[in-house]
Amino acid sequence: MLNSFRNRKFREALLQAVVVSGAAVLIIAMIINAKASLDAQSLTTGYGFLERSTGWDFSFSVLPYSISDTYSKTILIGILNTLLLGFLGIFFATVIGVIIGLIRTSKNYLFSFLGTVYVEVFRNVPLILQAVFWYSIVAHLPKPRSAINLGDAVFLSGRGVYFPGFNIHGLAVAFIALLIIAWLIFLPTLKHRLDASSRYYQLRKIGWFAVLAVAIVVTYMARIPETTLIDYPALKGLNFRGGVRMPPELSALVIAISLYGGAYIGEVMRAGLMSVPKGQIEAAFVNGLSNFHIFSRIRFPLAIRAILPSLTNQYVQLMKATTIGLVVGFSDFFMIISTSINQSGQTLELLSILMGGFLLINLSIAFVMNSLNRRIAIKGQESRL
Repeated sequence: MLNSFRNRKFREALLQAVVVSGAAVLIIAMIINAKASLDAQSLTTGYGFLERSTGWDFSFSVLPYSISDTYSKTILIGILNTLLLGFLGIFFATVIGVIIGLIRTSKNYLFSFLGTVYVEVFRNVPLILQAVFWYSIVAHLPKPRSAINLGDAVFLSGRGVYFPGFNIHGLAVAFIALLIIAWLIFLPTLKHRLDASSRYYQLRKIGWFAVLAVAIVVTYMARIPETTLIDYPALKGLNFRGGVRMPPELSALVIAISLYGGAYIGEVMRAGLMSVPKGQIEAAFVNGLSNFHIFSRIRFPLAIRAILPSLTNQYVQLMKATTIGLVVGFSDFFMIISTSINQSGQTLELLSILMGGFLLINLSIAFVMNSLNRRIAIKGQESRL
């Protein structure tokens, strides 16, 4: 026995077993104590309440909803609202970040200075303050009859942003979006296997044509009967009818998260662009490549490979930042759970759903980004997220 304690691996395993056992005992004790407290207050536990109707309404939903719907559907709507806000914020933050990264690395002093001002302003002002600021602006836009008209297709008013939409079922839109995302994720693997040969570019074109063809067929089959394919908003009475409406709360949050996240992603992009060795850029210039080809085929791809781990952290942070929707009344996952706690009293169960939901969402983002990182990494230079 004494000889076993002299073995380093045995001591490390024993220490880990003690720590895990202690943590398990602590968790079990907390569960027993919580159950005893709930029993003493005659509070019921369990997830059976999810099948009860809520009896309350909220401002925005990506799915048809009524006050007679169950807690389970209400929570699902909250998750979908959060995903919509998060992905819109991440998408526009990425676009802004790439532009800011390019501006910050520009040799033009004025552009570089403006990029620096943008980063310092939006990065150092609290996100919650930015959300309230943009909501106060969006909510005070003109009334529908005096709405700002952008090309007779997009209208900006205090009741929301109205723009054209498709008269197709929501599941078809989700299917098309997932199909495009799956193809984009598969492209780096195809390029890696074919080593960017002419066959790769041929298959890439064929693949895009196939995705487009499937999208057209699905759109045609999923069109709502007796309606036009594209539904344009039109002023009728005191409000707009038709099209898609983005409420002021969602618009303000997308603007705030996009500008805030764009400042951080811009710095990440700047670091990635600066990490590309100058020797490779000079070699490409000597070989006769234009500035556009140098950026699109050498500098940008190498920068993306370098920043993916940091970019993943920013995406996770922006997804968690969607919880600020509560301050402007947006019906996101966090607000739905908070309201459900007040209405049902099932605090522990709903908090576990909230934590589990965000854990699943953020782990999914990390998994996708980690998979993309492995597929596009240069052999011998892989980095783990």
